[in-house]
Amino acid sequence: MRVLIATDAWHPQVNGVVRTLTSLARSARSLGVDIDFLSPDGFPTIPLPTYSELRVALPGSRQIAERIDQHRPDAIHIATEGPIGFRARAYCIKRGWAFTSSYTTRFPEYIAARLPIPQKLIYAVLRRFHAAASVTMVATPSLMTELKQRGFSNLGMWTRGVDTKLFRPDRAVELGFPRPIFIYVGRVAVEKNLDAFLSLDLPGTKVVIGTGPQEEELRHRFSEVKFLGMMEHEKLAAHLAASDVFVFPSLTDTFGIVQLEALASGVPIAAFPVTGPKDVIGNHPIGVMSGDLRAACLAALQVSRDACRSFALDCSWEVSAKQFIGHLRNVAGGREGRNCLPGRGVGAGVQEGVIDESIGARESRQTNYNKGLRAMGTGL
Repeated sequence: MRVLIATDAWHPQVNGVVRTLTSLARSARSLGVDIDFLSPDGFPTIPLPTYSELRVALPGSRQIAERIDQHRPDAIHIATEGPIGFRARAYCIKRGWAFTSSYTTRFPEYIAARLPIPQKLIYAVLRRFHAAASVTMVATPSLMTELKQRGFSNLGMWTRGVDTKLFRPDRAVELGFPRPIFIYVGRVAVEKNLDAFLSLDLPGTKVVIGTGPQEEELRHRFSEVKFLGMMEHEKLAAHLAASDVFVFPSLTDTFGIVQLEALASGVPIAAFPVTGPKDVIGNHPIGVMSGDLRAACLAALQVSRDACRSFALDCSWEVSAKQFIGHLRNVAGGREGRNCLPGRGVGAGVQEGVIDESIGARESRQTNYNKGLRAMGTGL
């Protein structure tokens, strides 16, 4: 089975989407599935507004069509709702090809944190975007429930995994910081709610690994915090394993793969009781969730590191890959060897909703859709 994944997020970016897709491709090969990527590579790019460290590709429709035709995939998955994702979606709808998608980023909340744009407008765009997919994959049950309440349909589970050979307790090194060590790993940006962590009165040392547009501001405001910059692979694993508590202050993540990486390193989690932590921690004795993040941090110091590691050992990327492939095979009806597959509901969520609409209603919906597209373009 040949799968083509269209994604706006790709190397050299370091984030959960890129790590997920890279790990998926590696695990899928062992299951007899070849995954290629329709990525920003080779397209002109511009800096992302409000986040100049990231660049967004600007592909043309013809370029997207040529790349898809060149790959001749049996299935197409659209991983992101950026320019590449929108172009790939349009291609599939025009050809009458079924495709799957995934909801991985809370663009409405991220944009609202930067610009005064109503979240409902962005959700309307995303709802219409994903309505054309045969299945929209989500990482957690709580996110699935939330999206259903917002009018999303055809949702399916696609969980995440962790590399337990890379992230493990015995990689710990001596950091030379006063203990206990409370660590955050991820993007240093306003939507990650880092203030909630860095402003806490905690013993020991607070450590931040990662970069982003808010880094300079937070370094200035919290001079006692150890900002260590970007880390990957063994170096990141060593620092995680050397920490005492992983602090996850975000209120907007759809999952947070780094939670599993911390657990695999034997490090308990302290977090707010929101989507992501609720689904990872749940009722398991691997972390503490509380509206009082300081209390959660202190209580997490008492959590068993062995329990964290044991939990992570059951969260493999192979299980994640099997879920993903299962959705694609259901859409394809098990018939591989064909170039994508026509029909099977492509665009159904859009087309069925338009059949009985008046011309005025269609125009109004299209106007809101276009407004949302512009908002996403300026707010990302």
